Amino acid sequence: MATRPRTPSEPAPGPTLCLVTGASGYIGGRLVPELLDAGHRVRCLARTPAHLRDHPWADRVEVARGDVTDAASLRPAFRDVDVAYYLVHSLGAGRDFEETDRNAARTFAEEARAAGVRRIVYLGGLTPADVPEPQLSPHLRSRAEVGRILLASGVPTTVLRAAVVIGSGSASFEMLRYLTERLPVMVTPSWVGTRVQPIGVRDVLRYLVGSATMPEDVNRAFDIGGPDVLTYHDMMVRYAAVAGLPRRLILPVPMLTPGLSSHWIGLVTPVPAALARPLAESLRYEVVCTEHDIAAYVPDAPGTPAPFDQALSLALQRVQEARVTTRWSSALLPGAPSDPLPTDPDWAGGSLYTDERERTVDADPHALWQVIEGIGGENGWYSFPLAWAVRGWFDRLAGGAGLRRGRRDAQRLRVGDALDFWRVEEIERGILLRLRAEMRLPGLAWLEMRAERDDTGRTRYRQRALFHPRGLAGQVYWWSVAPFHAVVFGGMARNIARTAEKAAADRTGPGVTGPNGVGSPQP
Repeated sequence: MATRPRTPSEPAPGPTLCLVTGASGYIGGRLVPELLDAGHRVRCLARTPAHLRDHPWADRVEVARGDVTDAASLRPAFRDVDVAYYLVHSLGAGRDFEETDRNAARTFAEEARAAGVRRIVYLGGLTPADVPEPQLSPHLRSRAEVGRILLASGVPTTVLRAAVVIGSGSASFEMLRYLTERLPVMVTPSWVGTRVQPIGVRDVLRYLVGSATMPEDVNRAFDIGGPDVLTYHDMMVRYAAVAGLPRRLILPVPMLTPGLSSHWIGLVTPVPAALARPLAESLRYEVVCTEHDIAAYVPDAPGTPAPFDQALSLALQRVQEARVTTRWSSALLPGAPSDPLPTDPDWAGGSLYTDERERTVDADPHALWQVIEGIGGENGWYSFPLAWAVRGWFDRLAGGAGLRRGRRDAQRLRVGDALDFWRVEEIERGILLRLRAEMRLPGLAWLEMRAERDDTGRTRYRQRALFHPRGLAGQVYWWSVAPFHAVVFGGMARNIARTAEKAAADRTGPGVTGPNGVGSPQP
């Protein structure tokens, strides 16, 4: 029997149940454990629930399959929910992203009201007080519109408006970090002189968690920011100081448009032009908090919000210690394919081309798996580095991710991680790694790597590249690159095997034979 939706004034029967959208993204992935630690129950809404399974908090939450644009999928997700966090947007997802965001917000608001949700919490963007909304960048304009839609939903809503979020792995931090570290002398757009009010990610999370318990009569937006008001020029200078770098020489050039700025950012930083453009457009405006009313509902402890230098220092420490829990690339790149690998052996979806390689490896499967799981990022792709670099540059020029996204963690991967211009689609720990291509391609592509034992007990490495072409362009692409597969994919299989064998040999004592004829540790 269907349960009656609870009205917003009815108290929750137990601990607060929070629905978190965007849990695979940068903020959402960090908010979930904060809510759990605060004593709330959490349900995550995900289009692909498997992307959440390897998070350390995965066994402490419920996961509902759904999408904010699909009302039918939202209804079961909203059942018994007290507080709903709206942390999704279509940043850089094409020309009609404003319409997509508008429709998604309306759908979410209508279903939240029908389900009797007590509060909606939305993290939006800080907008300039003296610029009419029609003149704002599409990104800021859309964020403001989504906030208005949620505030008009009939569900008490908290809209938190932040400018630049400073935290390990955030897009804003990565832009600042790479621009400052890589360019001791830089020619910059004029927006480096615009004042903004950055905020540390820890304070953003504190305000988000605190918003869950706001009184029912609160239905408004709050400006949130740190104590420092700085220009982007100031932030780069202070980053250099905190990171121990020599002072940077920064030369603003007025003729650099947002479009050119985005390509400049894409050239120097891991953030692709498609994502950099809306961020650069937003930096043209002075975005400074006009109030700090949030403190009446979420009190600031001494030392909070954190000063800019402290937020920077904490972010840098996380990067240096390889403890970056989420990154800007945790969310899918706009326009990237998300189709799973066809698993039906008689799949009738058209051509599916494959390139398969196998090698016997004189190392145990564990040593081989460590090499497989460590692929990409600083370790590279084990074959023809120039070819991979050129392919990455072409992808950047086409608006893709290129090779600069790197890895979230230097040693361990989880489902949903971005890995250069791939995304981890599946992991069977110690056995299988499957990557889905997010590079710009006329089709869909995957790369599989396996560590296993053959019938004789020897370690075997198996590698499979798959491509599903889209139209004539896809067919032409496959056959044009096929002659290079022996060098690229053959070299990859050979070098992965050699690296595993060398690692195994380095760990073993002399004269002791292991299962494949290589040394094993002395007892």
